[in-house]
Amino acid sequence: MKKILGSIVFALSPAVHAAPDPQWPAVEAAVQSGLRTTGARGLALAIIEPGKPAFIRTWGERNASGAKLEPDTVMYGASLTKTVFAYLVAQLAGEKKLDLDRPLAGYLPKPLPDYGKLSAYGNWGDLRGDERWRRITARMALNHSTGFANFAYVEPDGRLRIHFEPGSRYAYSGEGIMLLQFALEKGLGFDVGAELQRRVFDRFGMRDTSLVWRPDFARNLADGWTVDGKPEPHDERSRVRAAGSMDTTINDMARFAAALVNGEGLSNAAHDGMLRPQLAITTRSQFPTLQPEAVPAERVPGLAAGLGVVTFTGPQGPAFFKGGHNESTGNMLVCLRAQRRCVVILSNDVRAEAAFAGIVRAALGDTGMPWHWEYGSKAVAKPGTNPGATGTNGTKPARRP
Repeated sequence: MKKILGSIVFALSPAVHAAPDPQWPAVEAAVQSGLRTTGARGLALAIIEPGKPAFIRTWGERNASGAKLEPDTVMYGASLTKTVFAYLVAQLAGEKKLDLDRPLAGYLPKPLPDYGKLSAYGNWGDLRGDERWRRITARMALNHSTGFANFAYVEPDGRLRIHFEPGSRYAYSGEGIMLLQFALEKGLGFDVGAELQRRVFDRFGMRDTSLVWRPDFARNLADGWTVDGKPEPHDERSRVRAAGSMDTTINDMARFAAALVNGEGLSNAAHDGMLRPQLAITTRSQFPTLQPEAVPAERVPGLAAGLGVVTFTGPQGPAFFKGGHNESTGNMLVCLRAQRRCVVILSNDVRAEAAFAGIVRAALGDTGMPWHWEYGSKAVAKPGTNPGATGTNGTKPARRP
């Protein structure tokens, strides 16, 4: 059965206990194997092909009481929020309402450090005495080259600082995303939450997606499980945070992935600018974020930052991806650009991340996706292991809100 929503045709997903879809046996087998090997309790999957949601299905549970995970279950979007935010920024840039290469300082009515420490945004007062903040642009925020740590709280003294010349190299940073949100709201007068609702969520029929908690989400909500299998209640986020406050569903993320790969609502130039390689990535892995640059032989060839995504070229040509993660969440979007084929995975159990490589391969074939750069030693599930127990640096994975 199919349902028409706007201009997009969606294949409705089967019930959770339905028999395996005969059109996707390899995907079904990969998911079942991955959940069995990792011990993960819940996973939602969408396949876009070509440019339309073709398959949406859920497995497992949404909470410790055993309620079933469903296609309209509200799940934490984590850092997939950054890609949705980048889509908004690409729209604004395409409409000439924002210059990606103009320093953000030029949009603010007073010097950034003069705003002090703002709990809703960042500790901008810490930057006093380092004039490099004046050179940070929207492009640098979206391609993660601001020079900030992921978040100031991971610094030994908790103070925000710039570690390298802005724009010179890649280092994943939620602080940079928050600086761009701050400039849009305090400098240009945009309400980021309202603009995302109007320009993205409403436009693409994402009825159960928001950057702040909505009481109606409680009717069908996913809690999570941590690396040691402990349940974790869903966090009801009360502030719009472009770095990662989005709640969503696999139905809604299928809509967004289709829009993203098709460039709906973007000019051709803005769409290409978002998804093309912009800045070479020179580290051995995504985390820790401020690791030294690797020698050329140890880098992933062709890996680069786009705007809100990471780009690469594999056996099937240009592709891009974005992950999302916290202590009880593992999400992933992988797309083949020319073919307009994507896989979206939302899991309310962080242990499922080790199964993502096998699931994506079953759905898209060999993409060349650099799993070990993204996840390090836990990139592939191995029977009898706890693959989610360590991060790329041998420690508990850092929170990426």
